[in-house]
Amino acid sequence: MILKLLSGDKPRSPVLTVILLGILICLVGAPFIFDGVRPLDTAARICIFIVLAASYDLLLGYGGIVSFAHTMFFGLGAYGVALTSTHMGRGFDALLIGSVVGALAAIVLALLIGLFSLRVRAIFFAMITLAVASAVAVLVSQFSSITGGEDGLTYKIPRALTSANRMGEFMGTSINGKVLNYYLVLISSVILFLLLLRVVNSPFGRVLQAIRENDFRAEAIGYRVVWYRTIATCMSAAIAALAGSLFAIWIRYVGPDTTLSFEIMLDILLMVVIGGMGTMYGAVIGATLFILAQTYLQNLMGGASEATAGLPLIPDLLNPDRWLMWLGILFILSVYFFPTGIVGRLRERRAS
Repeated sequence: MILKLLSGDKPRSPVLTVILLGILICLVGAPFIFDGVRPLDTAARICIFIVLAASYDLLLGYGGIVSFAHTMFFGLGAYGVALTSTHMGRGFDALLIGSVVGALAAIVLALLIGLFSLRVRAIFFAMITLAVASAVAVLVSQFSSITGGEDGLTYKIPRALTSANRMGEFMGTSINGKVLNYYLVLISSVILFLLLLRVVNSPFGRVLQAIRENDFRAEAIGYRVVWYRTIATCMSAAIAALAGSLFAIWIRYVGPDTTLSFEIMLDILLMVVIGGMGTMYGAVIGATLFILAQTYLQNLMGGASEATAGLPLIPDLLNPDRWLMWLGILFILSVYFFPTGIVGRLRERRAS
């Protein structure tokens, strides 16, 4: 049953299996295992970015398509929910319609970009997607009467998904709408991730990998390379938009910096590379490690700096303000020691 849910794509490494099970257990039990608001917020972001990184890996790892427009699709989904919630009120219908509209808008835009741009070489396609994403980010900032401009949009979601909805206690933990909201994010993320696993392990996914390896040969045996790449781009865009919708439902705020920033695009790329390109499980590992480092590395460095206060130079090097430098060093080390990503390296060890 579990193997069928995973579309036959086993982790193929006992270490990887244990890590994935540990992540799943922590995410499922997050409201009961960890105390406070911050761990729950971190867990929700991990769920959302696992889906976002996995959807990008469908393009980069399985299709060999380099795109810098993924945050644009993420933003379309987020703004879809924000705008419908603003104009339709705090109902579940607004969330549903906003998610669907955002996903459809992402599909249409991805279709246009794909049909007109995927015939060119990879680097030129990457530049085109970067230009389109930048243009959309500028438009969102300029149309302040609709999108809120640089200030973004703050809106209300159904009361059932907020902390005001108190539903008693379970296992010593107060259950409220925020916990319900978290499980909405978690369950939706699991469904989307399993859907992506199904896609990459289907005949379509196999053809996509063949195109990645040698598009000339794939076209020579009869596959329409541009159409396959375009369909993959549309699928990836739709999943990214749905991840954006979940993000908007969770944080109840949408702005250019939180959904359309190029920094988010770089974060997604780092997650995919760290976890391992061409492996959906790589998105799980990469997103989890990156979000945890982004959230807690600064605090850990602060504690280490205080603990080494009597030593020369070390407290300055471990200053919390330098957390980005250490995050960069950790990324370089991970690429050096795990050139095929963490998942790729673990599977190589298992094979040897």
